[in-house]
Amino acid sequence: MLPLSLALPTGMSGAFGAGIALSLATIMALGPQNVHVMRMGLMRQHVLLTIATCALSDIVLIATGVLGLAHLGGLSDKLQGAMVGAGALFLLVYGWQAAQRFIRPITNTSPLDVASSSPTGPQVFSRKQAVASALAFSFLNPHAWLDTAVIIGTASLAYGQTGGIVFGAGAITGSLIWFCSLGLAIYLIGRRIGNANMWHWLDGMVAIMMWGTAAWLLVQLVN
Repeated sequence: MLPLSLALPTGMSGAFGAGIALSLATIMALGPQNVHVMRMGLMRQHVLLTIATCALSDIVLIATGVLGLAHLGGLSDKLQGAMVGAGALFLLVYGWQAAQRFIRPITNTSPLDVASSSPTGPQVFSRKQAVASALAFSFLNPHAWLDTAVIIGTASLAYGQTGGIVFGAGAITGSLIWFCSLGLAIYLIGRRIGNANMWHWLDGMVAIMMWGTAAWLLVQLVN
């Protein structure tokens, strides 16, 4: 039976660190939002504005998941356990998908090459179009809602109400770290970041982080 409040040996720093780890694990997988940030970086168009918009969108999604699900603390332990169990199952499947990509032979074509190609050449974005595009990739993408709001919000239940807020703060920090690092790396390195070998090892890291978080959640269910 999953307790409402989990006492960690390292105090709330454990919840904060776990939030960072889960946030990075969910956001590192190559999806529409990350591809859009990469394309804007490669085209040298409104990179900081795009990063800021995506990061703020993630903050909204994380807060919605963590603060919204915190109000479910009065529900039965069985229902909370079912929610956390479903989140662990999703993480296991998500990690398996990343692992499958990792064990495939490395090719010379990266996902970014396909996503950033255009027969008519690079599109020129205005500031308003850059913001609108970033918002669309953030809020009109069902995977963003599932990964950011539902999974992170569900995982925060294991820490109770106070610890869950700290967990959410860690998740927000992880999101900020990722978007700032991604935007800076693409801007400085350019197309080298699209190297297939990099994405190969990145998928391996995602699989390990996903499975590790899922294992921790499942341990809490049986304790």
